[in-house]
Amino acid sequence: MKIDIEKIIAKVTPWLEKFKRYMVFSFILGFLLIYSFLVLRINLLISSEPSQDDYNSRLHNVQRPKIDKNALNKIQSLQDQHIQVQALFKQARDNPFSE
Repeated sequence: MKIDIEKIIAKVTPWLEKFKRYMVFSFILGFLLIYSFLVLRINLLISSEPSQDDYNSRLHNVQRPKIDKNALNKIQSLQDQHIQVQALFKQARDNPFSE
């Protein structure tokens, strides 16, 4: 069984001529189909909301930061004792964009 390339080319040539005629139309149609699929998929993903179970499972996994009371009291006492630091805090509150 010998394959003759010339016979294959002779059979494929009419199909290629027809395809060349509609190539631009096929490309535009394919592009519009892909674009409409993406728009519909994005719309579906945007409008979907998580279920209550998903929400609860994510909420239980969140770890809330804990502040050490001793460290907080120490920082506040140091802030109250140092007058220069209080002046810097006041100046920063009054004009936050100064250098």
